[in-house]
Amino acid sequence: MELDPGTVSIIQLAWSRLLGLDDDALAGGGPDRLYSLDDDASVLTFVTLFGQEVLKGPAWAIDAGRSMSGLELRSHSALLTLSRNHGGRGLGEAQLYFCDVLPQFDGPPAVVSREQLLVRALERRCPPDDVAEAGLGGAEHAFVLVAEGDDADNGQPTPLAGAGYDIWEGILAHTAVITPPDERRKGYAQRIAAVAVEEAMAAGLVPQWRARTDNTASQRTARRAGFAFAGTQTSVILDA
Repeated sequence: MELDPGTVSIIQLAWSRLLGLDDDALAGGGPDRLYSLDDDASVLTFVTLFGQEVLKGPAWAIDAGRSMSGLELRSHSALLTLSRNHGGRGLGEAQLYFCDVLPQFDGPPAVVSREQLLVRALERRCPPDDVAEAGLGGAEHAFVLVAEGDDADNGQPTPLAGAGYDIWEGILAHTAVITPPDERRKGYAQRIAAVAVEEAMAAGLVPQWRARTDNTASQRTARRAGFAFAGTQTSVILDA
């Protein structure tokens, strides 16, 4: 699946701003790698997007990074080694996906709730690491897929999966999905992701999905929900 050139331009604009670059810095035609110097940065990050590379961080990291290949900088272990004397702590490697088409689903409409009570109930059904990665409880917009006609749990329907998004730079809808282990492989994640995507696109936003490189299930869900791979992000936290 390919993204529309207009969508690509919008994504490049948003990420140029996120990385502290000029608005047209990622528009193409420039050097293969750009550098964003920020001596106050609390995160060292390396991004690849539509073939363009960007390293953002303090001067010591920029200087060291100039002699490293893109393959090296994409490695989380390499960034940890690079930042070892500056308190580097792991955030990890991730893949970036984007979407500009409405998802298509057969079957009856999904039963969806926006109640925070159900978001919290859903998170209680999920492993802590998944809860932390998705951050659904703190998302600006959150949606929960619920079991139709099920009110067995304290008068509340059973939450089957959740999706939500935060708005980045007024342009991107940074999307996350979470599903309890015993509800996986039933199509719930894809279905609730479609709800979040449709809501985001209706608001004029470009949906973005970030999946850890070791989370093949998240990558698979992204593709099934209509997202196209566009790049990577590798980051480490630095001492203040």
